[in-house]
Amino acid sequence: MLGAYVELRQLVTFEAVVRHRTVTDAAVALGLAPSSVSQQIRTLETGLAVTLFTRGPKGMELTPAGQRLQGWARTLLDTAEQAVHDVRGERRRLRLGALETLAGSHVPLVLTRLAERRPDITVDVHCDRARQGLLTDVANGRLDAALLLDAGEALGGLGFPAPAEPLAFLDLDPVPLALVAAPTHPLATRPALVPTDLADERLLVNVPECSFRLAGQHLLGTGPERVRAGGVPVMRAWAEHGLGVTLLPRFAVTDSLRAGTLVALALPVPDLSLRLVWRKDREALPELRDILYAAARP
Repeated sequence: MLGAYVELRQLVTFEAVVRHRTVTDAAVALGLAPSSVSQQIRTLETGLAVTLFTRGPKGMELTPAGQRLQGWARTLLDTAEQAVHDVRGERRRLRLGALETLAGSHVPLVLTRLAERRPDITVDVHCDRARQGLLTDVANGRLDAALLLDAGEALGGLGFPAPAEPLAFLDLDPVPLALVAAPTHPLATRPALVPTDLADERLLVNVPECSFRLAGQHLLGTGPERVRAGGVPVMRAWAEHGLGVTLLPRFAVTDSLRAGTLVALALPVPDLSLRLVWRKDREALPELRDILYAAARP
């Protein structure tokens, strides 16, 4: 019987040690004494007759057996959570993460689709500035799925590292980009441009992992001088003041283009994709795949 080998609280503790890498930090996160965390891990290892962790230079590291348990632990905890909701007659909940950049523009569209096709579910949305944090939460099972920006045929085609866990994705919508500058910029009136025309320009960017900075790397290479400005509002404002050109989502500069404070430069810019990402081995959870595909375009 399962109870003779594994208790759910042991799996919760196991996940906390995996996430925090030390018994002490896991204990703080769980509100337990470190000795209680250590005891639960030892009891779990004894029940399974395997060693789950070794102590390495970076903290607690999973053994091959621990790596195999990691996926099962999340599946068992998810199933137990769904059983509780079902027994209580509660609505199905989807834990959805999203980049903050998308919170006002694309998340409402996805929520509307879900509400129309699956009115029986409740969506909890967690927004994050960092893509890697969202991917980690999906890989570790703290999120069911996440919305981010990407390109290409594989996850991370835009130029960011994808987690080792088996992640699946579905492209929902194109996200058009625009290379913009102040109307007084020397390139503003050029009828056609190629990437080398911008080799000596100042390209306003955000942090290296920013989706739009990565897209600019693909489009323009290393030629333009990168000038770190900040987030989308800052890059837009600096461009309006003639401090450089910047590559931004068209939805973020529509008002500026309409008002004439920015102009779109005549360089063809490929779209990014609004990509919904989830952990492939969690599709077996009741209805999860159907719910995720309900977020897709009609």
